[in-house]
Amino acid sequence: MPAQPDSALRDATAHLSPVWTHYTSIIAARGEGALLFDEEGKTWLDFTCGIAVTNTGHCHPRVVAAIQRQAALLLHGQANIVYHRPMLELVQELLPLTAPLDGFFFSNSGAEAVEGAIKLARKATGRPNIIVFQGSFHGRTAAAMALTTSKTIYRAGYQPLPAGVFVAPYPYAYRYGWDPEQTSAWCLEEFDFLLTTQTAPDETAAVLVEPVLGEGGYVVPPASFLQGLRRRCDEHGILFIADEIQTGFGRTGRWFGYEHFGVQPDIITIAKGLGSGLPISGVVASLDLMRRWPPGSHGGTYGGNAVAAAAAVATIRVIREEGLLENARARGQQLMTGLRHLQEAYPAMGDVRGLGLMIGVEFRTPDRRPDKATAKAVAHACLERGLLLLTCGPWDNTIRWIPPLVVTEAQIEEALNIFEQALAAVLG
Repeated sequence: MPAQPDSALRDATAHLSPVWTHYTSIIAARGEGALLFDEEGKTWLDFTCGIAVTNTGHCHPRVVAAIQRQAALLLHGQANIVYHRPMLELVQELLPLTAPLDGFFFSNSGAEAVEGAIKLARKATGRPNIIVFQGSFHGRTAAAMALTTSKTIYRAGYQPLPAGVFVAPYPYAYRYGWDPEQTSAWCLEEFDFLLTTQTAPDETAAVLVEPVLGEGGYVVPPASFLQGLRRRCDEHGILFIADEIQTGFGRTGRWFGYEHFGVQPDIITIAKGLGSGLPISGVVASLDLMRRWPPGSHGGTYGGNAVAAAAAVATIRVIREEGLLENARARGQQLMTGLRHLQEAYPAMGDVRGLGLMIGVEFRTPDRRPDKATAKAVAHACLERGLLLLTCGPWDNTIRWIPPLVVTEAQIEEALNIFEQALAAVLG
């Protein structure tokens, strides 16, 4: 019989800062694949992935083994002082995935990677300004907050934020109620207008864009939008930064989200799914661009930590050798088909969209107003039935599906059945 949770341990939760919101009161004891287990042995189907982190599933045996081996050899070798094998092997694993970009700087979190990419862009171009897009989420440290527009809660009360950030519209076609290509064309016109009225091209260092909006609502843009941005960057000498922190490492069915759109970024930021749960992130650019970053103008104590790098090497090998990109595409198609079938019966599911295993279901009222209450109620009803799902979007009215890339056909079917039960319980 599994041990009951220690009451003192439960009491300790009251001493955690309330700045952390808590979706559940689960004390997770262990995880395996797409499953989480609490201290009483109750099982949950985890379609949150620690917010798109555990792409290889919880505690993949090969990742765990790599961590255990490295922990017995070297825990920390600071990058300014020594090289170590896990970081160098990680470079070797990444090179074929990020080519032609062949320069790497490693750090710990997504926000660190974003701030590093912005510092690189400003130093390399000698220009001060950055353009981001409505609905963006790039982190919660000071500069990353200034780049984030998906919700006011992420920046309210912290003003003034670092300057030099300008915001352009993202082609959220469902929100506007327009055809996707019409929306794309309008957003590109507005981007041009921004360059004419607010930040001149010769003072604009970079555009920073998520290939698919994450916190902003799991919005997939038309290819014409990202291609149009790429052309404008080329025309004006502006660097194109793809924030692949949530879309990277197989989440969309390809290694990186930008691969769906026929564009090549100048800089990529990576994190989340790279380490299967260990904290590691990075900035990727050409070595030519990296050489414009003066030595000592950026750094970090723990970046490229030996144990985290070993986990990242194992993660990439698992995704490649176990066919997880193919599984993400197949299971994503299964999930999308099932959700769209349910949409026919429940029109409150106003939009179903996504790529691979990054899928959003946006709830709207009959008059098309954002319906946060229903989205939250359905997510809670799923939790009661053993399925963990999160919401996102400016109004928290989009349920996002982020199962691990190892998810099985049977688990997708089980999740769809639970979701249908939750819809019936909430919507009747």
